[in-house]
Amino acid sequence: MNVRGLQKTREGVVISDKMDKSVIVEVSRTVLHPTYQKYVRKRTRFMAHDETNECKVGDKVRIVESRPLSRRKRWRIQEKLA
Repeated sequence: MNVRGLQKTREGVVISDKMDKSVIVEVSRTVLHPTYQKYVRKRTRFMAHDETNECKVGDKVRIVESRPLSRRKRWRIQEKLA
């Protein structure tokens, strides 16, 4: 795989695998609230391409940014984590 530039990577958990060759990955992060100075959990959901359909609900995965694969898919599964 040739790297054409810096690609963003995220780690998250698969929350849906009902589609063919696609999964929904939820990425959680904590941010400091500007007013209350308290850490708040935020989540983002990405649709990612899973060519081999090997990811199941609950799997921890690393996704990497890629070219647009469909209307909502701009990420690929890079690897399954432990």
